[in-house]
Amino acid sequence: MREAIRRHGSALREVLIDARRSPKLEALARFAADQAVPLVRDVSRAELDQLSRGVAHQGVAALAPDLELVSFDALLAEPTALILALDSLQDPQNFGAVVRSAVALGGATILWGEHASAPLTPATFRASAGAIEHARLCRVPSLHEALGALSANGVQVIGLDATAPTKLAECALTSPTALVLGGEGEGLSRAVRRTCTTLAALGGLASIDSLNASVAAGIALYEALRQRSKSGI
Repeated sequence: MREAIRRHGSALREVLIDARRSPKLEALARFAADQAVPLVRDVSRAELDQLSRGVAHQGVAALAPDLELVSFDALLAEPTALILALDSLQDPQNFGAVVRSAVALGGATILWGEHASAPLTPATFRASAGAIEHARLCRVPSLHEALGALSANGVQVIGLDATAPTKLAECALTSPTALVLGGEGEGLSRAVRRTCTTLAALGGLASIDSLNASVAAGIALYEALRQRSKSGI
C-alpha cells in the first residue's frame, strides 16, 4: 500500500484505514497525508472485508486509478527494448514475484498473453510487494503472435530452456531482446518455442525447472543488464 501511495499520491481518490488503528496504520495515515492523498478515512473492519472480497487487506485499502499498461505498438518502437515474456505462468504468486524481480533489475517490460497466464489479481499485487505500481506491463491477446511480431521487427527472442546447448551468457543481449520464461511444470509451449530465435540455458544450473520463476527471471535479467552496463546502454 505504501508503494501505491508513493506512486499515485493525489491521484488516489481515498485511503481507507481500519478505525482500530495500530502504530503502523497511524504511520501510514501520516504518509498518505504527506503525499497529498485527498481523503484518508477511518472505516470498520467489516467494510474493509467487504471491499477486499476475501483478500487479506492488513487493515488498509485505497481507491486507485486503473493500472496503466504499455501498448504493444510502443514496445515495438523501443530501440533498446528489454522484455521478459511469460509463457503460461499460472500462479499469481509467481507472476507477482517475477514483476518484483523485473522492477528491481532495471525495469524490463513484462509481456504476457491475456488468456494463457495468471490475471492481474490482488494476489499478484500482493506478491509483487508494491513493485507492480512501478512496473512496465504489456498484455497481448496472443503471446506467440506478439513474439513473432517482435522477431520480425528485429528483436531477438530467447527462450530459456535448461536443455539448450547455448548458455545465456554466450548470447549478445545488448540489442533489443525478449527473454521468454516458460510456465510452471510445462516450460515453453510448442507455439512459443517456434517463435524463439534462440534457446539458451542459465549457465551453471542443473535445471531452470528447479528454480522459482522469479529467481530464474532475476538471473536472466541480471545477465542482460550486466552486458548492457558494460556496453554503456
